[in-house]
Amino acid sequence: MTSISRAWMAPLLALGLAACLAGCSPVTALNVLARAGDHTVTAGVAYGPGPRQQLDVYRPAGPAPRDGWPMVVFFYGGSWNSGARADYAFVGQALASRGIVALVADYRLYPQVRYPGFLQDCAAALAWALERSRALGADPRRVHVMGHSAGAYNAAMLAMDARWLAATGHAPAELAGFIGLAGPYDFLPSGNPDVQPVFFHPAVPPGAQPVEWAGPATPRSFLGAARSDALVDPQRNTVALATRLQAAGVPVMLRLYDGVNHVTLAGALARPLRWLAPVLDDVASFVQAPATAPQASAMQATAAAGGPARAQVQP
Repeated sequence: MTSISRAWMAPLLALGLAACLAGCSPVTALNVLARAGDHTVTAGVAYGPGPRQQLDVYRPAGPAPRDGWPMVVFFYGGSWNSGARADYAFVGQALASRGIVALVADYRLYPQVRYPGFLQDCAAALAWALERSRALGADPRRVHVMGHSAGAYNAAMLAMDARWLAATGHAPAELAGFIGLAGPYDFLPSGNPDVQPVFFHPAVPPGAQPVEWAGPATPRSFLGAARSDALVDPQRNTVALATRLQAAGVPVMLRLYDGVNHVTLAGALARPLRWLAPVLDDVASFVQAPATAPQASAMQATAAAGGPARAQVQP
């Protein structure tokens, strides 16, 4: 199948699924068809006091291995204006089907909060996961943070800018890895009217972009994007961040996928659309890598000093 036909098939399939399911949205169709008996779900777990501070836990079926499953905390996109964890059940289901504990978290959105309110929520969710990993059957040495689009920005900031986890008593050194799909890592100032007020355009606060924090203290990283993405430039964002991290000595797995776009890159995690691109295979391979000894002492000292040295950003 050519890349052109593959690109057309995804939205057509999604529309067909929606029609067949009597008015369901395409995302709902993916979630319905992705269901299987290979995981359990605990929904609506509070990690904070607010109604948007909840997450769903997807665990593989059966007993946990002796050292625990690896864990992924996932944040969805939506320009920091929209999104709901229930729409991304297919992500939790996909990861759990590969022997990974997955947490899909909500967080406050604009206009309720602006930057950095949503990062504070995401840090609280990740801290909740770190502190309860063993109770969930996960290996605390193998906790990863992951996101798609705006959620990949959130995940990147938690992994690279130590300020956010430090406020919860944690540090990026506790993470086994960072996974970003189609993330905006170098995008400000933005011309998107939905994004501008989120970051106080034109008075964007300093240090608000992940690329500014890329350095040797960043956990090992998986960076994936559609080769052709009309919403978030993969060269300026994904490839450039991978290059910067590799230059700093960070192990990076970079994948550019044909046959998908900004949206269907994430959709390819769902069972009905996995033929589009091997996103789930690649992410699962990255997450399932053996645990390594934590570098907590060095990183905690860095966090106490106020975070990693900021990389110089070229104009």
